[in-house]
Amino acid sequence: MPTEIFHDWEFLEDGKTIAPISVGITTSDGRDYYAVNRDLPEAAVYDHPWLRENVMPYLPHTPGPRLRHGWLDVTRPDVKPPAQIAAEVRDLITATADVELWGYYSAFDHVCLAWLYGPMMRLPAGIPMWTNDIRQETARLGLTPEDLPRQDGQEHHALADARHDKTMLAFLRRVAADQGRD
Repeated sequence: MPTEIFHDWEFLEDGKTIAPISVGITTSDGRDYYAVNRDLPEAAVYDHPWLRENVMPYLPHTPGPRLRHGWLDVTRPDVKPPAQIAAEVRDLITATADVELWGYYSAFDHVCLAWLYGPMMRLPAGIPMWTNDIRQETARLGLTPEDLPRQDGQEHHALADARHDKTMLAFLRRVAADQGRD
């Protein structure tokens, strides 16, 4: 049976590019990973009302008032340069030969993952070129998002979201077994 790797990214996108903010990964064999992009565009994240309200509260802040620039606490160990995040994510995913990537509404999450390495064709060996989508599996089983387990707080914290993805897929697997559709 493959090792399932659930990944979630918080990101800023403007229709032209995606800027990763944070990544959370949890695996079916019990490993977790969380990192915040040291090079995230602080001013753009701060100026984006939805990100400021929903994502920024989970990111490490410098002491004092929140400023448009310089609010990210880069002294925290989970705040890392993109090259370090790329290496650590690669090592986590490729530590197991047989992996499946999973996410919820995962198309942009997979783009964030792939862009760590440049063009998609540069994905390191052992990293799948697609992410299975929990939302698509929900529809396949005749369910709606409202049928899925609810997340208990911390929605839009990348690691909390990845862990919740794992919970949702386990639920969907039970439904599929009950329906004889596994």
